[in-house]
Amino acid sequence: MVKDTKQRILDEALVMFAQRGYEGTNMRELAQALGLGKSALYKHYASKEEIWASMLDALEARYSKSFGSEDNPPPVPSSCDGLVEMSMEMVGFTIHDEKIVLTRRLLLAEQHRDDHAKALASEHFLKRLERIFAHVFAGMMDKGLLKRCDPQLLALAYAAPVSALIMECDRYPEKEPEVAERIRTFATCFAEAAKEQGK
Repeated sequence: MVKDTKQRILDEALVMFAQRGYEGTNMRELAQALGLGKSALYKHYASKEEIWASMLDALEARYSKSFGSEDNPPPVPSSCDGLVEMSMEMVGFTIHDEKIVLTRRLLLAEQHRDDHAKALASEHFLKRLERIFAHVFAGMMDKGLLKRCDPQLLALAYAAPVSALIMECDRYPEKEPEVAERIRTFATCFAEAAKEQGK
């Protein structure tokens, strides 16, 4: 029960922080939204800063588990079509998972106020994608599917436009089908250009 309450607190805090920012969120309103007394909230977390830090850590763990990390890299596709499909699965998760969408909004708003948020923003918006796709591209080069080049530079060239398009989708949710189609078209053209001849 305590674990459930702690998770409920973090879930509601994410919503409030994403909507109001860190400074605009107070413990009394958070407790009210959860149907708790303020003292009950403080039994689980000693301060707003502790909730903030715990929430960011939990979101980072969720993202790593669902999206991939150095400890949990995605499998290397066995074709360029497989690369496109893997990319679109990642994009689907990124634009449809409510907690991940709220996390992006939160990090965009708070990255200039908080060093933890700044580090996570850099990680989420580009660095993790670069590392994941450097691993994927190196593996595809080893399989003879892609032309041999610097996999990290190739990953940067791939990840940056996809990340920018995902943020466009965040700003204009009604454009999601159009944005997803643009990402698919980009991924397909990119894979074709990087493909080893005859593969």
